[in-house]
Amino acid sequence: MHPCSQNEADLLSACDVRSERRSGPGGQHRNKVETAIVIAHQPTGIVAEANERRSQLDNRRVAVFRLRLALATRHRTPSANAGPSELWKSRAHNRRLAVSSEHDDFPALLAELLDQLHATEYSMPDAAEFFQVTASQLVKLLKLHSPAHLHVNSARLERGLHKLS
Repeated sequence: MHPCSQNEADLLSACDVRSERRSGPGGQHRNKVETAIVIAHQPTGIVAEANERRSQLDNRRVAVFRLRLALATRHRTPSANAGPSELWKSRAHNRRLAVSSEHDDFPALLAELLDQLHATEYSMPDAAEFFQVTASQLVKLLKLHSPAHLHVNSARLERGLHKLS
């Protein structure tokens, strides 16, 4: 299981979570209270933070989501090739994929796609066949998170494949 797919308690049990003060706009509350949240995933060393909200709880929620996205984009897990996950199947219908980049499921879907692309040497047709969606649906998913899109294009260029538009 990819770390970004874990429930929040399991994910955070492998993390160092700390609160900090940050300067900048926001008035006295922001400058005097430790509302910034920094989360470091110990097994991978991937770090995410949030400090734009005045509430520590809101910043924690945002930091966890950012950590999930960073893990999805930068950490690969071996693909079992048994087929798409139940989560993926629940989002794919008639060769189309329904997902929003704001939804809690987005990092897990992105990680599954990136793991499969890595396993197939970044072949979009092979990944599309595996997930039973069109290649253009996969490209649309990648474009929802620009670091993932950049990563895939870089990996494709290294293998002599054309960039995805």
